[in-house]
Amino acid sequence: MRSSHAFFSFALAVMLATGLAGCNEKRDPGFQGWVEADMIFVSPDEAGRVTKLDIREGDAVKVGDALYDVDDDLQLADLNQTKATLANAQQVFDRADSLRKTGSGTQATLDSAVSDLRVAQARVVTSQTRLARRKGFAPVAGTVQQIYFREGEMVAAQRPVLSIMPPGNMKLRFFVPETELPKLAIGDEVRIACDNCAADLTAKIYFIATNAEYTPPVIYSLDERNKLVYLIQARPSRPDTLRVGQPISVYLNPKTPVADER
Repeated sequence: MRSSHAFFSFALAVMLATGLAGCNEKRDPGFQGWVEADMIFVSPDEAGRVTKLDIREGDAVKVGDALYDVDDDLQLADLNQTKATLANAQQVFDRADSLRKTGSGTQATLDSAVSDLRVAQARVVTSQTRLARRKGFAPVAGTVQQIYFREGEMVAAQRPVLSIMPPGNMKLRFFVPETELPKLAIGDEVRIACDNCAADLTAKIYFIATNAEYTPPVIYSLDERNKLVYLIQARPSRPDTLRVGQPISVYLNPKTPVADER
């Protein structure tokens, strides 16, 4: 009887100790952040009217894929004019070269004709380039994120017609208090949680701000120091599972139990 009572007392003590440890176990609340991306904006060199769109928002594109056309009437007229100038410069050069060979012309006249011919050739190349750039092509592989101008709309010079999001340009932004900053370093891996996301998402820190987002008075009190937060940016290991603008929770220590991952 006495031994049974002793065993019961020991078991109760173990249960209480375990319960207290569980109550005192530190749970990681995480840091709140969101998903952003560095977009690639594709725009024409010169103003014009969008005449054709080859893609839609959400389409995946590869480098060199056709994106849009902008009207090219002015550029085509300019090319025709420079070609006519080139033809005249070629005739002048041929005449000067022929006269120089027969001794009827001077070297100075030939040199001037050569110079004019080279200038005319360069202007034709420039006109051809301007005409070719009335078509927009994908400079990078990614997903068409947003279209800003539709067919029939006028777009200004160097104003984006659309934006492309390369997967490698996706990033996570979150803030940590000043007291947590010493625990972080470039290259550290953090765990990510979000609604209906996979449980094994991670990211690597590639940027840690050197300046605080909130600047208190010069003389810091303890309360004011607690208000200091620093921007952290990380690249997700699986960017295809995230969406721009999506809220996330970031956990610095993957082994620490989290408060809530819902």
